[in-house]
Amino acid sequence: MSEDIVFNVKELLEPLLRGKGLELFDVEYKGSGKRGILRVFIDKEEGVTVDDCALVSRELGTLLDVHDIIPSSYTLEVSSPGLTRPLRNPADYARFTGSKVKIKTNEEIDKKKVFIGTLAGIEDGVVTVEAEGARYEIPYGSIEKANLELDF
Repeated sequence: MSEDIVFNVKELLEPLLRGKGLELFDVEYKGSGKRGILRVFIDKEEGVTVDDCALVSRELGTLLDVHDIIPSSYTLEVSSPGLTRPLRNPADYARFTGSKVKIKTNEEIDKKKVFIGTLAGIEDGVVTVEAEGARYEIPYGSIEKANLELDF
């Protein structure tokens, strides 16, 4: 049931966001009894503002009411993926080249499984990270988890 809700919300949301220069990062629905939580994560190149979230919340709330996608009462939360957002596809690695990242691999590469450094890019399925004065080449398929890191 929650998979159907997520699918239907995405179907409603994507055209709405495209028209506003926003992209859909993720949708989560957690149902608990008669009350659920619908979390929508939006993004855009220059970063999401509070006004972006408020606008999407209002318009999506109206669409959800009209289409009656969620059968019980729910709370709608709209936000950005955050400062330590996950990198989930090759396009994310290209977009955030030059940013500080933390990458965990599912196998050792140069006797390490965790790399924290500057993302130097992705090419031919290999992600390059500069860390501790060295360059590490990490096969994209070996990455278990990757996030942006805060750079103070």
